[in-house]
Amino acid sequence: MQHEHAEALERLARQGRRRVWPPRSAAGADFASNDYLGFARRPELVAAAHAALDRFGVGSRAARQLGGANEALLAAEEAAADWLGAEAALLFPSGYQANLGLIGALCGRGDVLVSDELNHASLVDGARLSRAEVVVARHLDLDSYEVALSRARGARRRLVVVESVFSMDGDLAPLAELSHLCARHDAWLVVDEAHAVGLLGPRGAGAWALALADGADATRLAARVATGSKSLGVGGAFVAGPRATVEWVANRARAFLFTTAPPPVVGAALARAIDLVGTADAEREAALGHARHLAEALGVARPAAAIVPFVLGADERAVAVAARLVERGFDARAVRPPTVPEGSARLRLVTHAHNTADEVAGLVAALGGERALAPQGRVEARNSLRRDALVVVGTDTDVGKTVASAALLLAAPPHWRYWKPVQTGSDSDTARVRELTELAAARFASPLAHYALPASPHTAAAAEGARVPVEALDGALAAEAARGGVLVELAGGLLVPYDDESTQADWLARLGARTVLVARSGLGTLNHTLLTMEALTRRHVAVAALVLVGEPHAANRATLAARLAPLPVFELPRFAALERAALAHWAATSGVRAVLFGEGPAEAGS
Repeated sequence: MQHEHAEALERLARQGRRRVWPPRSAAGADFASNDYLGFARRPELVAAAHAALDRFGVGSRAARQLGGANEALLAAEEAAADWLGAEAALLFPSGYQANLGLIGALCGRGDVLVSDELNHASLVDGARLSRAEVVVARHLDLDSYEVALSRARGARRRLVVVESVFSMDGDLAPLAELSHLCARHDAWLVVDEAHAVGLLGPRGAGAWALALADGADATRLAARVATGSKSLGVGGAFVAGPRATVEWVANRARAFLFTTAPPPVVGAALARAIDLVGTADAEREAALGHARHLAEALGVARPAAAIVPFVLGADERAVAVAARLVERGFDARAVRPPTVPEGSARLRLVTHAHNTADEVAGLVAALGGERALAPQGRVEARNSLRRDALVVVGTDTDVGKTVASAALLLAAPPHWRYWKPVQTGSDSDTARVRELTELAAARFASPLAHYALPASPHTAAAAEGARVPVEALDGALAAEAARGGVLVELAGGLLVPYDDESTQADWLARLGARTVLVARSGLGTLNHTLLTMEALTRRHVAVAALVLVGEPHAANRATLAARLAPLPVFELPRFAALERAALAHWAATSGVRAVLFGEGPAEAGS
């Protein structure tokens, strides 16, 4: 067994999944740690820690409720509450425990928790362990949050959980807008300020302090988590908020009740760090200025704080580049899946007050031959697809997707094009849509793949000894969208396979594009439509509208509209003559143009 364990570790090491990195002192200039302000070695904190050791000893000896409290911890909590502008604060041994404890204390069965898809693992695990229903929202996509909260209106409580500055992408959450969204839906906001406190806001009090200046609704903030291990340079984490909330957490959070309290030395050092951080303007500006300069020099998005993601794509590439940097005297670490999404392995570059201008310039020079894959950032890329692409998917085959696609193309702005990524069978949906719309050939893109067998894409491709080029789909869609907007019609139903490992739904899940679901209007549609919507929701696909095709069915429409509210529901009836005039009239009068494309002139034709 011991031999097998050693072999397993060796295999992991060869795959790059297990690597022992040198400590900071041996790795070179620090562009990896979260000691943003250089407080970890600040003499005043060291002196406060020594004094606490002399007075209280090393350990706290027990959980807080069993005698683990002491003057040093209480003083740190009072200082944190004052600094953060909260009524009270509670100190946990770590940020991970603080998030698990806070979320578990605030929600449970019968509640709905809306969590950003890029939230830190501690927030993700806290959400899962809370037993609340968890809905994952698209990253910083306010529409996605709105839909999730609207559908949760029957829940006992609604909680939105978000980082203020995200730990891997370094971008800033729109906290003011989220607070107003929570107010509209009677929800509560929890903000993890781990990478914002010390750096952002007046006296370094965090991104929420900035949001208040922008008009955030303070009544909707349930609590904030502020770690002591990053800008403060010590350890532990505070849950800060209204006194009633903090007292509730102290008596209900299992991660607080059933763990030994932080040592007194941590409390003493934290209290001294909080004394100093409010006036650390020079250190803040140095760290933030280095980050802005580094991002500009590398051609990546301007960071919200001190984290500059440099996305390299493949795991092996990120690891190799990081290793070369260490050899050149720069401690910059590679971050790979599952910490970040597949295909987005990166260097997580972090700047600090203790970095020098020469070190930043040297790092830029060392990366001179490398280029980031997505300099515009994830949010901008997704927003572009949300604006310039619309994907039509059906509950099944022969539900009317192609007719609906033709009608939607007539509702779209004149610069939009139609694209069927994968076509199977001898019939061409592209030709059919062109026939129905009578639009010019320039409005139609060629399929990425066309297989003769009228079957699902993976079966049709296999019949020709081929495979669907799944890896080319993203780039092809981006290229089509960049030409001015693209209406995409998928094949068959949502879960149609592209290959043995992926379906159309999997592709939609990673896109971020808006989707229109097409279903039959008559018998059987309730089950198929609700099941398909459930599958889309679980994959966090943003659905913009439902189109029911066929003879109008008032009861089915009413049921679906009630179950799927506030999703717009349109009926595309059977026409006496299926031709352009009828489809164009529907496009102009149904309201679909305003909902999906914004108000604009009627389709001109060619």
